[in-house]
Amino acid sequence: MKKTLAVALTAVLALSAAGCGKKTATNTAGEAASAVPEAAQEAASVVAEAAEEAASTAEEVVEEAVTETAAKGEGVMTYEEYAAAELDSEVVVETYVQAKQSWWEDKATIYTQDADGAYFIYEMPCSEEDYNKLVPGTKIKVTGYKSEWSGEVEIVDSTFEIEEGDTFVATPEDVTELLGTDDLVKKQNIFAAFKGMTVEPSTDADGNEVAFLYKWDGSGSEGDDLYFNVSVNGQTYNFTVESYLCDKDSDVYKAVQALEVGQTVDMEGFLYWYEGANPHITSVTVK
Repeated sequence: MKKTLAVALTAVLALSAAGCGKKTATNTAGEAASAVPEAAQEAASVVAEAAEEAASTAEEVVEEAVTETAAKGEGVMTYEEYAAAELDSEVVVETYVQAKQSWWEDKATIYTQDADGAYFIYEMPCSEEDYNKLVPGTKIKVTGYKSEWSGEVEIVDSTFEIEEGDTFVATPEDVTELLGTDDLVKKQNIFAAFKGMTVEPSTDADGNEVAFLYKWDGSGSEGDDLYFNVSVNGQTYNFTVESYLCDKDSDVYKAVQALEVGQTVDMEGFLYWYEGANPHITSVTVK
Protein backbone atom coordinates (compact mmCIF):
# COMPACT_ATOMS: atom_id res chain seq x y z
CA MET A 1 0.00 0.00 0.00
CA LYS A 2 2.77 2.39 0.99
CA LYS A 3 4.74 1.40 -2.12
CA THR A 4 1.72 2.04 -4.36
CA LEU A 5 1.16 5.46 -2.78
CA ALA A 6 4.82 6.35 -3.21
CA VAL A 7 4.70 5.43 -6.86
CA ALA A 8 1.56 7.52 -7.35
CA LEU A 9 3.12 10.51 -5.64
CA THR A 10 6.26 10.14 -7.78
CA ALA A 11 4.14 10.12 -10.94
CA VAL A 12 2.25 13.22 -9.84
CA LEU A 13 5.49 15.03 -9.12
CA ALA A 14 6.90 14.03 -12.50
CA LEU A 15 3.84 15.28 -14.32
CA SER A 16 3.91 18.51 -12.32
CA ALA A 17 7.57 19.06 -13.20
CA ALA A 18 6.88 18.40 -16.87
CA GLY A 19 3.97 20.80 -16.79
CA CYS A 20 6.08 23.47 -15.18
CA GLY A 21 8.82 22.95 -17.74
CA LYS A 22 6.35 23.24 -20.59
CA LYS A 23 4.80 26.36 -19.08
CA THR A 24 8.20 27.96 -18.62
CA ALA A 25 9.16 27.22 -22.22
CA THR A 26 5.85 28.54 -23.46
CA ASN A 27 6.24 31.75 -21.45
CA THR A 28 9.79 32.24 -22.74
CA ALA A 29 8.67 31.76 -26.34
CA GLY A 30 5.78 34.16 -25.81
CA GLU A 31 8.03 36.78 -24.30
CA ALA A 32 10.45 36.40 -27.21
CA ALA A 33 7.61 36.65 -29.72
CA SER A 34 6.22 39.77 -28.06
CA ALA A 35 9.68 41.29 -28.01
CA VAL A 36 9.93 41.10 -31.82
CA PRO A 37 7.14 43.59 -32.66
CA GLU A 38 8.31 45.83 -29.82
CA ALA A 39 11.82 45.90 -31.29
CA ALA A 40 10.44 46.50 -34.78
CA GLN A 41 8.25 49.29 -33.48
CA GLU A 42 11.20 50.86 -31.68
CA ALA A 43 13.36 50.60 -34.84
CA ALA A 44 10.59 52.12 -36.95
CA SER A 45 10.27 54.95 -34.45
CA VAL A 46 14.01 55.63 -34.62
CA VAL A 47 13.90 55.64 -38.46
CA ALA A 48 10.87 57.97 -38.46
CA GLU A 49 12.58 60.37 -36.06
CA ALA A 50 15.72 60.36 -38.20
CA ALA A 51 13.69 60.99 -41.37
CA GLU A 52 11.78 63.83 -39.71
CA GLU A 53 15.02 65.39 -38.48
CA ALA A 54 16.55 65.09 -41.98
CA ALA A 55 13.47 66.67 -43.59
CA SER A 56 13.51 69.47 -41.04
CA THR A 57 17.19 70.10 -41.70
CA ALA A 58 16.61 70.14 -45.48
CA GLU A 59 13.72 72.57 -45.06
CA GLU A 60 15.87 74.85 -42.92
CA VAL A 61 18.60 74.79 -45.57
CA VAL A 62 16.11 75.69 -48.30
CA GLU A 63 14.54 78.44 -46.19
CA GLU A 64 17.99 79.79 -45.37
CA ALA A 65 18.93 79.81 -49.07
CA VAL A 66 15.69 81.56 -50.04
CA THR A 67 16.11 84.06 -47.22
CA GLU A 68 19.67 84.74 -48.29
CA THR A 69 18.61 85.26 -51.92
CA ALA A 70 15.64 87.43 -50.96
CA ALA A 71 17.50 89.46 -48.32
CA LYS A 72 17.59 93.19 -49.01
CA GLY A 73 20.32 95.60 -48.03
CA GLU A 74 19.69 98.63 -45.83
CA GLY A 75 17.51 101.22 -47.54
CA VAL A 76 16.56 98.82 -50.34
CA MET A 77 12.90 98.35 -51.26
CA THR A 78 11.07 95.05 -51.38
CA TYR A 79 9.22 94.41 -54.64
CA GLU A 80 5.95 95.15 -52.83
CA GLU A 81 7.27 98.55 -51.76
CA TYR A 82 8.51 99.24 -55.29
CA ALA A 83 5.13 98.32 -56.79
CA ALA A 84 3.36 100.64 -54.34
CA ALA A 85 5.73 103.58 -54.95
CA GLU A 86 4.40 106.63 -56.78
CA LEU A 87 5.47 107.28 -60.35
CA ASP A 88 8.43 109.67 -60.65
CA SER A 89 9.54 108.84 -57.10
CA GLU A 90 13.05 107.66 -56.33
CA VAL A 91 13.42 103.91 -55.91
CA VAL A 92 16.24 101.69 -54.72
CA VAL A 93 16.14 97.98 -55.56
CA GLU A 94 18.39 94.95 -55.47
CA THR A 95 17.70 92.70 -58.41
CA TYR A 96 19.28 90.15 -60.73
CA VAL A 97 20.08 90.46 -64.43
CA GLN A 98 18.01 88.09 -66.58
CA ALA A 99 18.75 89.40 -70.09
CA LYS A 100 20.30 92.41 -71.81
CA GLN A 101 18.33 94.14 -74.54
CA SER A 102 20.81 96.72 -75.76
CA TRP A 103 23.81 98.92 -75.09
CA TRP A 104 24.85 102.05 -76.93
CA GLU A 105 26.24 105.46 -76.03
CA ASP A 106 27.19 104.03 -72.63
CA LYS A 107 23.58 103.18 -71.75
CA ALA A 108 22.20 99.72 -71.02
CA THR A 109 18.61 98.46 -71.17
CA ILE A 110 18.13 95.23 -69.24
CA TYR A 111 15.49 92.85 -67.91
CA THR A 112 15.94 92.02 -64.22
CA GLN A 113 14.04 90.01 -61.62
CA ASP A 114 14.17 88.75 -58.06
CA ALA A 115 12.15 86.09 -56.25
CA ASP A 116 9.17 88.47 -55.86
CA GLY A 117 8.91 90.43 -59.10
CA ALA A 118 10.63 92.00 -62.09
CA TYR A 119 12.14 95.38 -62.95
CA PHE A 120 12.81 96.75 -66.43
CA ILE A 121 15.83 99.05 -66.34
CA TYR A 122 15.80 101.52 -69.25
CA GLU A 123 18.94 103.22 -70.59
CA MET A 124 20.96 102.87 -67.41
CA PRO A 125 24.35 104.63 -67.67
CA CYS A 126 26.88 101.82 -68.03
CA SER A 127 30.34 101.43 -69.49
CA GLU A 128 30.93 98.71 -72.05
CA GLU A 129 33.26 97.00 -69.59
CA ASP A 130 30.54 96.84 -66.93
CA TYR A 131 27.93 95.86 -69.51
CA ASN A 132 29.97 92.78 -70.32
CA LYS A 133 29.91 91.84 -66.63
CA LEU A 134 26.11 91.87 -66.49
CA VAL A 135 25.62 88.18 -67.26
CA PRO A 136 22.35 86.43 -66.30
CA GLY A 137 22.14 85.95 -62.54
CA THR A 138 24.34 88.93 -61.63
CA LYS A 139 23.09 90.84 -58.59
CA ILE A 140 22.92 94.62 -58.91
CA LYS A 141 21.74 97.48 -56.74
CA VAL A 142 19.88 100.09 -58.79
CA THR A 143 18.95 103.61 -57.69
CA GLY A 144 16.70 105.56 -60.05
CA TYR A 145 13.19 106.81 -60.68
CA LYS A 146 10.04 104.82 -61.27
CA SER A 147 8.52 105.78 -64.59
CA GLU A 148 5.86 104.65 -67.05
CA TRP A 149 5.69 104.70 -70.83
CA SER A 150 2.56 103.48 -72.63
CA GLY A 151 1.77 101.22 -69.69
CA GLU A 152 5.29 99.84 -69.24
CA VAL A 153 6.58 100.52 -65.72
CA GLU A 154 10.37 100.91 -65.69
CA ILE A 155 13.29 102.45 -63.84
CA VAL A 156 14.98 105.40 -65.56
CA ASP A 157 17.74 107.94 -64.81
CA SER A 158 19.47 105.30 -62.73
CA THR A 159 22.85 104.34 -61.36
CA PHE A 160 23.91 100.86 -60.37
CA GLU A 161 26.45 98.81 -58.45
CA ILE A 162 27.39 95.19 -59.11
CA GLU A 163 27.10 93.23 -55.86
CA GLU A 164 29.01 90.07 -55.03
CA GLY A 165 27.40 87.04 -53.48
CA ASP A 166 24.32 85.08 -54.43
CA THR A 167 22.91 84.81 -57.95
CA PHE A 168 19.38 84.26 -59.25
CA VAL A 169 18.07 83.14 -62.64
CA ALA A 170 14.27 83.00 -62.91
CA THR A 171 12.42 79.97 -64.23
CA PRO A 172 9.56 80.87 -66.59
CA GLU A 173 6.20 81.24 -64.86
CA ASP A 174 3.21 79.98 -66.86
CA VAL A 175 0.82 82.93 -67.20
CA THR A 176 -1.29 81.56 -70.07
CA GLU A 177 -4.48 81.53 -68.01
CA LEU A 178 -3.91 85.13 -66.90
CA LEU A 179 -4.00 86.46 -70.47
CA GLY A 180 -6.96 88.81 -70.83
CA THR A 181 -7.36 89.27 -67.06
CA ASP A 182 -6.65 92.24 -64.81
CA ASP A 183 -4.17 90.12 -62.84
CA LEU A 184 -1.73 89.81 -65.74
CA VAL A 185 -0.27 93.29 -65.24
CA LYS A 186 0.84 92.24 -61.74
CA LYS A 187 3.33 89.94 -63.50
CA GLN A 188 4.71 92.70 -65.70
CA ASN A 189 8.31 92.17 -66.89
CA ILE A 190 8.72 88.67 -65.41
CA PHE A 191 10.20 85.81 -67.40
CA ALA A 192 6.98 84.08 -68.44
CA ALA A 193 5.73 81.01 -70.29
CA PHE A 194 2.77 80.84 -72.67
CA LYS A 195 1.56 77.37 -73.54
CA GLY A 196 -0.71 75.72 -76.08
CA MET A 197 -1.36 78.85 -78.15
CA THR A 198 -2.44 78.84 -81.79
CA VAL A 199 -0.76 80.91 -84.51
CA GLU A 200 -3.34 83.27 -86.05
CA PRO A 201 -3.02 85.16 -89.35
CA SER A 202 -1.72 88.70 -89.70
CA THR A 203 -2.34 90.86 -92.77
CA ASP A 204 0.67 92.19 -94.67
CA ALA A 205 0.94 95.42 -96.70
CA ASP A 206 -0.44 93.64 -99.78
CA GLY A 207 -3.49 92.32 -97.96
CA ASN A 208 -2.19 88.76 -97.73
CA GLU A 209 -2.63 86.58 -94.68
CA VAL A 210 0.75 85.69 -93.18
CA ALA A 211 2.05 84.14 -89.96
CA PHE A 212 4.16 87.18 -88.97
CA LEU A 213 5.06 90.75 -89.93
CA TYR A 214 8.29 92.71 -90.03
CA LYS A 215 7.42 95.69 -87.79
CA TRP A 216 3.93 96.03 -86.39
CA ASP A 217 2.43 97.09 -89.72
CA GLY A 218 4.45 94.89 -92.05
CA SER A 219 6.44 97.80 -93.44
CA GLY A 220 9.82 96.45 -92.34
CA SER A 221 12.26 93.81 -93.54
CA GLU A 222 14.47 91.11 -92.08
CA GLY A 223 16.34 92.43 -89.08
CA ASP A 224 13.40 94.48 -87.80
CA ASP A 225 11.16 93.42 -84.92
CA LEU A 226 8.81 90.52 -85.67
CA TYR A 227 5.13 90.72 -84.77
CA PHE A 228 2.80 87.72 -84.78
CA ASN A 229 -0.67 86.82 -83.51
CA VAL A 230 -1.46 83.88 -81.24
CA SER A 231 -4.69 82.85 -79.55
CA VAL A 232 -5.92 80.87 -76.56
CA ASN A 233 -9.40 80.43 -75.06
CA GLY A 234 -10.96 82.26 -78.01
CA GLN A 235 -8.88 85.45 -77.61
CA THR A 236 -6.06 86.66 -79.87
CA TYR A 237 -2.91 88.44 -78.66
CA ASN A 238 0.01 90.11 -80.42
CA PHE A 239 3.51 88.97 -79.44
CA THR A 240 6.89 90.37 -80.47
CA VAL A 241 10.44 89.24 -81.10
CA GLU A 242 12.38 92.36 -80.11
CA SER A 243 15.30 92.51 -82.55
CA TYR A 244 17.64 94.26 -80.07
CA LEU A 245 17.04 91.43 -77.60
CA CYS A 246 16.97 88.56 -80.13
CA ASP A 247 18.40 89.52 -83.52
CA LYS A 248 17.84 87.95 -86.93
CA ASP A 249 20.48 85.30 -86.27
CA SER A 250 18.85 84.06 -83.06
CA ASP A 251 16.96 80.78 -82.88
CA VAL A 252 13.70 82.43 -81.88
CA TYR A 253 13.84 84.93 -84.76
CA LYS A 254 14.27 82.08 -87.25
CA ALA A 255 11.56 80.03 -85.52
CA VAL A 256 8.99 82.81 -85.92
CA GLN A 257 9.98 83.31 -89.56
CA ALA A 258 9.16 79.62 -90.08
CA LEU A 259 5.75 79.69 -88.35
CA GLU A 260 2.59 78.66 -90.17
CA VAL A 261 -0.95 79.78 -89.41
CA GLY A 262 -2.78 77.18 -87.37
CA GLN A 263 0.26 75.72 -85.62
CA THR A 264 0.22 75.23 -81.85
CA VAL A 265 3.17 76.71 -80.00
CA ASP A 266 4.68 77.01 -76.52
CA MET A 267 6.66 80.19 -75.86
CA GLU A 268 8.84 81.90 -73.29
CA GLY A 269 9.77 85.54 -72.95
CA PHE A 270 9.61 88.70 -70.88
CA LEU A 271 6.18 90.14 -70.12
CA TYR A 272 6.82 93.61 -71.51
CA TRP A 273 3.92 96.05 -71.72
CA TYR A 274 2.94 98.46 -74.49
CA GLU A 275 -0.67 99.63 -74.44
CA GLY A 276 -1.35 96.22 -72.94
CA ALA A 277 0.60 92.97 -72.80
CA ASN A 278 3.32 92.89 -75.46
CA PRO A 279 5.57 89.95 -74.52
CA HIS A 280 9.12 90.01 -75.85
CA ILE A 281 9.50 86.37 -76.86
CA THR A 282 12.83 84.58 -76.50
CA SER A 283 11.87 81.03 -77.51
CA VAL A 284 9.17 79.33 -79.59
CA THR A 285 8.50 75.59 -79.77
CA VAL A 286 6.07 74.18 -82.32
CA LYS A 287 4.00 71.35 -80.79
